[in-house]
Amino acid sequence: MCLAISTIPIGIIGGIEGFQSSFLLIGLIFLVTFIVSITISYLITRPLEKLTGNINEISKGQLDVTLLPSEIHEINNLTDSLNRIMASLKLAIHKVGVKKGEIFEDDVKAKEESIKKQEDLLDSIPGWAWETDSKGIYLFCSDNISKFLGYDPKEMIGKSFFDTMLPEDANKSKQVFNEASMKKKPINNLENWIAHKNGKKIFFRTNGIPFFDESGDLQGYRGVNTEITTVKDVKENNKELNLKFSDQNINNANTLNEREKESESEPIETSQNKPEGQLYEHDSDYVFVFDENANILDCNENMYKILGYSKSEMLSLNITDFDALEKNNNLIEKINHAKKNGTVSFKTIYKRKNGTIVFVNEIFQYNKNKNTFKCIVREDYSLKKSS
Repeated sequence: MCLAISTIPIGIIGGIEGFQSSFLLIGLIFLVTFIVSITISYLITRPLEKLTGNINEISKGQLDVTLLPSEIHEINNLTDSLNRIMASLKLAIHKVGVKKGEIFEDDVKAKEESIKKQEDLLDSIPGWAWETDSKGIYLFCSDNISKFLGYDPKEMIGKSFFDTMLPEDANKSKQVFNEASMKKKPINNLENWIAHKNGKKIFFRTNGIPFFDESGDLQGYRGVNTEITTVKDVKENNKELNLKFSDQNINNANTLNEREKESESEPIETSQNKPEGQLYEHDSDYVFVFDENANILDCNENMYKILGYSKSEMLSLNITDFDALEKNNNLIEKINHAKKNGTVSFKTIYKRKNGTIVFVNEIFQYNKNKNTFKCIVREDYSLKKSS
């Protein structure tokens, strides 16, 4: 526009002096204008480029960048403003105790990687992570809750910690949660049944720790629910098995006592002094003789056949080699009991040579004359069938 205005007097001069001189003058003006504009552009753009480079360094966390003054007043004002901002930023970082890198793009990337690692870790646990307020209302649930309970994490926000529990477990858990909240203590190994979205029952173990505000007031709990349904099933099976053993002991007590009384009056005999073909006790019994260290001294055919050994192999064994339940210390206690009282009876499990098991009733009888023991074994078919 300035160039266009400047041509007006040139046009007037051209009308008076002639077009040739006017064109020369126009060319000179254009040349001078071009040189002036290049010079001004250089003087402006060069400090701007430097300032842009400095800002890029600042964005990467380099707060010690030196901003040089410029000949242009406006750029100097901008430089002064940036210097004041950096001074305030350094002061804030120093007061808060945050590292410089934590507010810049390098740390953003590191935090993203850290979050990804945390998510991978949460996915690897057999359960999900959560956070509640002080009343047990969910504020957060990790994504893998959908894998265990079928709920989207957003569906759980605002629900009570106890909403998905079975009623009988919810009451117990509320008492534990309220007591822990009052004492500001962690929640340790709280076990309860939780209903899947489809109604299926799943057994979980809950652990959580409290978190507080700056004044020390309880804000809520953060923790993990871990699925232990398989562990629960194993416990129930073991409990059932123990009850079966107990019931069988009660049902057979009189029979065993009668058998013990009969056996106490009978001499201890082995296959070495028995008539050929005659078995100990009854044909259905498994019988063996052992010393006070539980080493096998003799046995009948039924005994070594039921365990899958030859007789020579059987005579090289100790009772602990095929008794799956009795450890050496426990076995010695029973042997000492039989030595003191003449007899002792109990249930146990034998492990055959091929690895299979058999449930049995045992009666230890002490032969004081020979300082040996006879064991009469009967297979427990009722327990085998019920298990």
